[in-house]
This record gives sequence, C-alpha cells and structure tokens, in this order.
Amino acid sequence: MLLVEDLAVRQPSSGRTLLSEVGFEVAPGESVAIVGESGSGKSLTVRAMLGLLPPGLEASGRVRVAGTRVDDDPAARRRQRGGVVSLLMQDPFTLLNPLRKAGRQIADGLPSGADAKSEVARLLAEVGLPADTAGRYPFQLSGGMRQRVGLAAALAGGPQVLVADEPTTALDATTQREVLALIRRIQHERDMAFVLITHDLRLAFSMCDRIVVMYAGRIVETGRAAELRREQFHPYTRALLAAEPPADRRLASIPAVPGSVPAHDAVTGRCAFADRCALVLPGCRESVPELRAMFPGGSRELGADSSGLALAVQDGRFSACLRAAELPPPPAPEPGIVVPAPASAAPVLEVRELRKSFGGAGRPALAGVSLSIAPGEAVAVVGESGSGKTTLARCVAGLERPDSGTILLGGADCSDYTRMSRQAVRQARQTAQMIFQDPYSTLSPVRTIGATLKEALRADGRPAGKADVARLLESVGLDAGLAGMRPSGLSGGERQRVAIARAVTGEPRLLICDEPVAALDVSVQAQVLGLLAELKERLSMAMLFITHDLAVVRQVADRVYVLRSGECVESGPVDGVLDAPADGYTRALLASVPDGSNAWLAQPSEKEISVSTLQGAEPVE
Repeated sequence: MLLVEDLAVRQPSSGRTLLSEVGFEVAPGESVAIVGESGSGKSLTVRAMLGLLPPGLEASGRVRVAGTRVDDDPAARRRQRGGVVSLLMQDPFTLLNPLRKAGRQIADGLPSGADAKSEVARLLAEVGLPADTAGRYPFQLSGGMRQRVGLAAALAGGPQVLVADEPTTALDATTQREVLALIRRIQHERDMAFVLITHDLRLAFSMCDRIVVMYAGRIVETGRAAELRREQFHPYTRALLAAEPPADRRLASIPAVPGSVPAHDAVTGRCAFADRCALVLPGCRESVPELRAMFPGGSRELGADSSGLALAVQDGRFSACLRAAELPPPPAPEPGIVVPAPASAAPVLEVRELRKSFGGAGRPALAGVSLSIAPGEAVAVVGESGSGKTTLARCVAGLERPDSGTILLGGADCSDYTRMSRQAVRQARQTAQMIFQDPYSTLSPVRTIGATLKEALRADGRPAGKADVARLLESVGLDAGLAGMRPSGLSGGERQRVAIARAVTGEPRLLICDEPVAALDVSVQAQVLGLLAELKERLSMAMLFITHDLAVVRQVADRVYVLRSGECVESGPVDGVLDAPADGYTRALLASVPDGSNAWLAQPSEKEISVSTLQGAEPVE
C-alpha cells in the first residue's frame, strides 16, 4: 500500500543533506512505527514522503501509494492527500482551528456530494464522541476529545494509509491508551496501512507490527516488533530501550544516552552514533556502516514500478552496525532498590483542605486536597488531565489564588499572595521555585541564556557576572558557551536544563516540577531526571513533582498522592501505592503504562471511554 525507497532530503542553498537512504513498505492492514530521538529524521521522512517539505528543501527517491508512483507527480500526490493517504498531527491543542466548530473541520475532508451532517455524526460515533461534539469549539474539548476530532477529520476522506506523527505525546497515559486503541481498532476495521511516528519504543512494540529505528537521518535497524523487542542488533536501539524508566521497580539511576543527535551531514565517513556508543571500536570511526540483513533471505523483489525500475524492499532483520553480529548480550535488568523512608522533620510545605473552582465549572478543580512534604523529600502528584495536579502546583507557587484552605511554606502562611507583604512574597519565592512543562515556551525567545540567568541571579541578590552565569550553567551540565545563545539555538533538553538552572539559582528549599519531562523524548528525559535527582541530593531540596507518568513517579518520588477530579483518592509511600494500589483508579493508571505487549492495547470499554475522556475535560476558565 505504501512503498518508500532511497528517500533523501537536501537543502540546495547550503548543499546540506538532512536525510538519506530511507526505505520501508507498509501493506494493507499493517502498522509500521518509525522510532528515534528528536532530530533523528522521523517527521522529516513523513513530510518528504507526503510532499509537505517547507520551502528550501528538496526530496529525492521513490514513493508509491496504493500502486501509484507520486514522487515525480505533484498533481497525483495532491489528489491522494486526504482521500488515499491522510496525516494525523502531533499536538491536539494546535491541530484544530480555534475559530471553527469541530463539525465544520471534520466536514472539510469529506468527498464532494456527501451528506455533511450525517457523515460528521457517523465519524464522531466511530471515534467514540457524541454527535453534539460537532457544535463545539476546540477550547470546549479536552485534549483527548480534540485528538479524536482530529482523527475523525483524518478519516473523513476514507484513506487507505493513515500516518500519525506522535499523536499522543501531549496526552495523559490513560487517554493515550484509549486513543491508540481506537486508532488500531479503526485501522483493522478499514484494513488501512498505518505509520506511527514516535520516540517511545515500548509504545511502538505494543501498537505496531514492524519497527524502523532512525538516527541522524538514516535507518539504523529494522525488524518485526516481536523480534526486535526480544533482541536488538544496534547499540542505539538498546540505549533507547534502557532509557525508558520501568514502572515496576526503582533503579539506582536511569541509564541515559550522553550527548544528543548530530545533524545528518555533521558526521561524515563514520558511524554517526560512535561518539555516544558504549560499544564503539576504532573501525566505527573509519567508515559509515551499511544497513545489512542479519539473516539470509532478508530481502525480496517486488517487481518494477511504472518507470521500469526494479524495486527491492527490506524484510526481516536489518542493522547498520559493524558489530551487529557480535554484540555482547545486553545486561540483565537491574534489580530494584528500596525507597528509604524520609527523615522526620517539620514539613517545608503543608497544604490543608485546599479548594479551587474556575468560573461556572460544574465541579471544582480542587476539592479539599491536603498534603505535606518534608525537607529533602520528593512527593509526586499524579492523575489524568483535569484531575487538579497543575492547579495544585500553581496555587502552591502563588500563581493561582485558592478559594479556601491553607498553604504553609516553611511554616509561613502563603495561601494568598495578594495579601502578603512584599518582603513575605520575596521570602516565599526564595523558599519555592517552579519548573514549567514546556521548554519551548518557558524562556524568552529574544533574550540570550546569559541574560535570562543574570536576571534570576540579580532577583535573588546574588552576583551576576559572566563567571557566575558560567558556574550556574555548568551546575546543570551545560557548557558555559551557551550563555551567548538564544533559546532557538538549543535543543529541548538543553532548554529544560536552563529552566532548571534558573529555578535553582537561589537554592530554594522546595522545587515545584510541573510535568518537567513530558515534552522530552526518552533519552533526554533520563538525562533531566538524573540531573534533578543529583540537584535534590546536592542542595537538600524537597520536590513537588507533578506528572501523569507512573514510571517516572517510581524513579523520582518517595511518596505519591493520586488525584481524581480534584480529590485525593490514594496516597502513601511510592512502593506501597504502586505495588499494591488500593483504589481502582490507581490500578487503571498503572495499566496505562506501555509494557511493549499487544495485550496492553486491549480495547477499553465504552464506559471507560466516556468516564475518562468525555467527562475528563479540564474546566474552562
């Protein structure tokens, strides 16, 4: 149904090559995942394949969709978009036009002559949404509902190929599971070919039949999901798997892949992964390893395309590693460690019966939440979108004013910053600092990193010279030379490290982390989690960690509070809660962590969908 061969992307103005030698096929009803870190070339591959490259970039190679070669026929490619092949974009909060109702946006993709009203209702029902969703604007829908509307729009033309670019990255774990299960059910019912772009290998194993692993603009390993899950023939694939934190045990440290993905043409004449590889040999720096079949019969002929060119497609296990046939077996899984009980001391944060509502919302965002954090303790607050996690963090940080309840920071009442003296507010800011979720919107795009950190140093009454900024950057594992750069020149992980450096400038007693790794791929996530653990120990900080990812909770938290619809349904030591959850909601959250098996995506019931997705919309302020 979809055949891509020898795909390459170049920038003629600079002579740069961004992507090369990419090839794969997808049969009707089959699903293929393209996996890799940010910068590996996953999304660029999709855009080149669909003819959606930005101006200034050119693609070469062969692309056939439903038997028609489209790479040399722009008109044929345009005719196929939406009808034969459709794209589901990443972010449910930006993929829809905020000024148009959902039904209008779904109807845009319908074939001419179709009964728009009935077809929109049918498509909404197919993705598990009520018909009245058509009359609602995107801001009136939760993230999961927006992604379902986006899926309905992508399916409107009856495509034979569906491409989904990180379709659940911005969703919480339970909503992610429901949306992916929905996509797989519809794919099987329609016998569609499906391409999933993701950085999460365990998710890819659960969702797809075959895996294509990319690094620095090249394919480095391919294979059937079940086989690749059992045995990996490239160190990069192994490193990606090792960087994903387990949900069933606490590790002494999460294995992180050092460094970041280089540009495709920045490393020539050698293996692009060599500088980050723990198994590198001298020969790895002397030539570019080819993608080779691991076993005989690893390729088969598919005949010829319309121009008479022979087509060969990779089938089975392939690896682009010089040591693929002699890689040592991966180390045995590291045993878990016991989370020590925190020392008894006066809490640095105490929240009592906190309540908060927004406008005319039918239910409160917080309904009497209480918690405490001791010095040096890490406490996680988990739950789905709309559970009240971020509202709690913003109230503690003074960015929202609670309706009632008490917040004590270091023993001082900080329930209402508007009634506190300037000196008391300054003291509260020195006691608690916050790291926000999105590293792409946290920093001012027009200021250099050095200027941002100097401002933080001055605000805390500390020296703010060049050497002070350099020490601050080095304390979070960044080169001092980044001080002269703007955020646009940094990767997502580097930006989040800068945000952490800004937050710990005054060595606060409490660090509030609001989904600090949700927008990062797994390898960068492991680096940032390791940094936070190191800072916590070095500065003896307490942490309030907001997340929906229970695998992350297992690695960072001493205790955990589970929120649902603004209420705490369960709390306790992290091992006790996650090993033997008492509440059904906690068990559902645990079941939503991808485990790499097909059983993980067992279709949820309609009751599950209606409760967690349709009623899970966050209150509209």
